[in-house]
Amino acid sequence: MTRVSHMTISYQPGTIPQWTIADRLRKAREMTGMDQSQFAEHAGLSRQGVNAAERGQSTPRRSTLKLWALSTGVPISWIETGEAPSPGGDGASSVARPEGFEPPTF
Repeated sequence: MTRVSHMTISYQPGTIPQWTIADRLRKAREMTGMDQSQFAEHAGLSRQGVNAAERGQSTPRRSTLKLWALSTGVPISWIETGEAPSPGGDGASSVARPEGFEPPTF
């Protein structure tokens, strides 16, 4: 076991963590450098909704997942499944973005 700040983590070498959709939503948001309030404002969501989704207390609709993916630049397929889209795929596994769209940088 490893002690990290206030948590005790038990792990076995060679195991692969299994992240929930809530974990992936949080990780995608954290990659933007925004806190929940900033992200909620940027994405047009409520902070309570962002918090509930990241804690696994609610299941976001697919339209919200698409918005989350668009707002973070993360493929929706990864948010939904945890699997990276294949390189050079048909694009169906990522979010369709308008021509010239660039994800926000902070």
